[in-house]
Parts: sequence; C-alpha cells; structure tokens
Amino acid sequence: MTTETEEYDVVVLGAGPTGENFADYARSAGLTVALVESELVGGECSYWACMPSKALLRPPTALAEARRSPGARQAVKGPLDVAAVLAHRDEYASYWKDDGQAAWVAKAGIDLVRGHGRLAGERRVTVDVPGGGRRTLTARHAVGVCTGSRAAVPDLPGLAEAKPWTSREATSARQAPGRLAVVGGGVVAAEMAAAWQALGSRVTMLVRGSGLLPRMESFAGELVAEGLTDAGVEIRTGVQVSEVRRADPSGPVTMTLADGGELVVDEVLFATGRAPRTEDLGLETVGLTPGQWLTVDDTCRVTDVPDGWLYAAGDVNHRALLTHQGKYQARIAGAAIGARAGGQPVDTARWGSHAATADIDAVPQVVFTDPEAASVGWTAEQAERAGRRIRTVDYDMSRVAGAGLYADGYRGRARMVVDLDRDHLLGVTFVGYGVGELLHSATVAVVGEVPMDRLWHAVPSYPTISEVWLRLLEKYRSTAGT
Repeated sequence: MTTETEEYDVVVLGAGPTGENFADYARSAGLTVALVESELVGGECSYWACMPSKALLRPPTALAEARRSPGARQAVKGPLDVAAVLAHRDEYASYWKDDGQAAWVAKAGIDLVRGHGRLAGERRVTVDVPGGGRRTLTARHAVGVCTGSRAAVPDLPGLAEAKPWTSREATSARQAPGRLAVVGGGVVAAEMAAAWQALGSRVTMLVRGSGLLPRMESFAGELVAEGLTDAGVEIRTGVQVSEVRRADPSGPVTMTLADGGELVVDEVLFATGRAPRTEDLGLETVGLTPGQWLTVDDTCRVTDVPDGWLYAAGDVNHRALLTHQGKYQARIAGAAIGARAGGQPVDTARWGSHAATADIDAVPQVVFTDPEAASVGWTAEQAERAGRRIRTVDYDMSRVAGAGLYADGYRGRARMVVDLDRDHLLGVTFVGYGVGELLHSATVAVVGEVPMDRLWHAVPSYPTISEVWLRLLEKYRSTAGT
C-alpha cells in the first residue's frame, strides 16, 4: 500500500551521527525535516564503532597506565575482569536499543521515519516501512544522503561461508575467541587487535603492507606496532590471505596464505577498508551509479546531480571517513541549505562558514591503542607530494618532564610539519601514552594557521606533556635558516 505524498523542506536518509546533525542544523534554520532510518537511530558509531570500541579499549589502557606508575603498580593485582569490560561496552552501546536517541530526534522537532528509504527521482524519497507499506516523501529544498559506509570484505574463496568478523562483530562479540586473526593494518585492525588481546585472545595480525597505520607518519605505525607486540600480539607484515575454510560453522577457521602457509584460528576479523552504503538507494533514478561514492563540493552538494538539491555528508562522500568529520560536514551542509532556502549568501570561501575546508587541510584522528597515535593535517610525505616547501621537526616525548611523571618508561614521538613559505603548521603528529588529549591544541593551530612566531607565545603549563610544544618550537627556531 502506498500512502499519499508527504512534503518536507528537507529529507535526510540515514540517522547516524551525520544524519542527526544534518537534520538538526536544517531544523535550526527553520526548515521542516524528515529523518529516515532503516536500523538504529545513532548509526554505526553508537552501536558498532566509536562508542563500543572505545569502551573495550579504555579499561585495558587504564590498567596499563596504572602498571606504569610507581605505587599504583604495586596495588594492581590480577587481570582485567572481562565480564565487567563487556558489560561496560554494552552500556555504552545502549544495549543496542535506540530509545534515547529517538527521543532526542522527537525533542528536536524532527520527524523520524523508520524504514528503508530510496531516492525515486528529483527531490523524492520512498520509504518501505516495517510491517509492509510505503511512504513517499518529497523535499522542497534538499535531500541529504547520510547512509555511511560498511565493511568491505574481499572476494576470497570460502570467506563468505566462513562468516568472518567485520568491525560490527569485533565491537559486539559476547566473548573473547581463543585465537583471533586480524587481517589489515589500519585503525580498526590495530584497535581491535589491542582490545581482544587484552581481553584474553591470542591475536595474530596479517598485514599486506610493510607496517601499520599507512596513512599516518611512518613512526606512528612503528611505535603502535611495538606496543602491540609488547602486549603479546603477533604481527606479520607482507602477508596476503588467498583462501579461507571453515568446515564446521562452530569450528576453527583455516586460512591459506599466499606464500603457501596456513594459520588456524577460532575467529578471523577482516578490517580491510570500507565501501559506501549506496547500493540500494535508488541512485539510478537521479542519474548516478548504485554502489558508488558520492562526489560533493565543499558545501556537500553532490556535483553530478543538476539543480543542486542532492547533498551527501559523512563516509558516503569519501572525503574523510571519521564520525567527527561527518558531523562537521553535516553542520556545514545543514547551514548551507538553510542559507540557500532563505535566499541568504552562501560563504564558500576557504574556511568560510559554508565550506568543509577541514576535510582537506585539517582532519584530526586519534588511534586508541597503547600508545595512542594522534594526528591532524598533512604528513610530511603528503606535503612534499603537493609541492610544499616544508621543514619537519621531531622530538622524543620521553624527554619532556610531564611525560616521565605520567608513566615510567614513557615512549613517544612528536612531529610538526611547517610550511616555510606561509610560516604556519601544515600537520602535527603525536605518538605516546595519553596523547589523544593533546590533539585539539594542534588542530586549533593548524586550522587557525597560527604564525610560528605567535605560537612561541603560547606557553605550556609545567610539568605537563604539552611542554612538547615548547621543545618542538625551540628546535624549530634553532634550525631556522639551516
């Protein structure tokens, strides 16, 4: 049964963090908004990614930090309480129920439409609702696609039948497997290897490349790999999986490697990238190809659709696959839609109020391993490829007084990448214990394009790990002109 058409100013597909922000900012501009969701309101981040993964990672890190502190070390007795950690994870995943987030949507004045939504032509969305039936929604001003991404699993013989873990299973598993293989070397692979090793699994990482975290400065992957190895994770680099077999659905998994070797485990996690959730969104009805990433301009309008009514924010546009960047894009897009709907000027200049410039020049990210890796902006290699004239400055973070107080045997490294022609930071990377909370200061410096001479007057408190800023600047000033 098809109901009559319902009209809104804006229709948003996907009620994850990006979709929620997209809808909220459009609603704040005085527009009527429908928010369509086929699973749980709150999306991947709330139930299968950011929140449950960090809930799994924090207790092992807290225990490791206590053991690195004299006095606390002697007080720590016994291993992690795995059941308590998993219960903590369940609480932060809201027990996989979205009542609280659905209530927020209603309070914000946004209409929640449950069901699978698809484009059905210009400014038109159909929603197959639970229990049968269909609703048709039209948008006066804009439709936003905020459906995110899913785990991309390679097409390997036997893999589908083996029922591998993806990031969803890795963050929601009810118990630690005895032996876990993690295929991949990126953020999800590193974090989940750390979590499940700490929770009792014997973890083997199979990395196709030469090291971990290939999108960050090379030393970040090296130091994170050292931390994982010290924790008991076995890391094999230059390894490819050619076949997977699981004869018994509840039995072990046998993995055949390209070099002819085999690895037998109880579960295998494939953390080998992401794919856009656009395969069943009706893209073909507006001249786009199902399953593709959606190319957008800096206001997040899809460039390949005439008349500028279709927007895409978050993972689905492939600009920066991080929850906080998706939310940022949603704020930009929602404000731009509001301005356009009201006939107001749209500021699309670099760092303008309606331009997602940070996606290009200042993406921050924290990898919650032990040690943590945190970065913002460009790596030295990226800057050099772009033809920038740069200087890199590195500093051993263990030499900062605050680091020694933070942990015995502190290990870490910091790097700043300086644009010599424009005299400001292009990128900053920290690796060490507790460095995630240092990152926003670096983000402010990069986004603000703060001149190096002005940064000299930003005095770090003593004795904090933040004093690494002073040491980096001292080193930079001492090498100026060399």
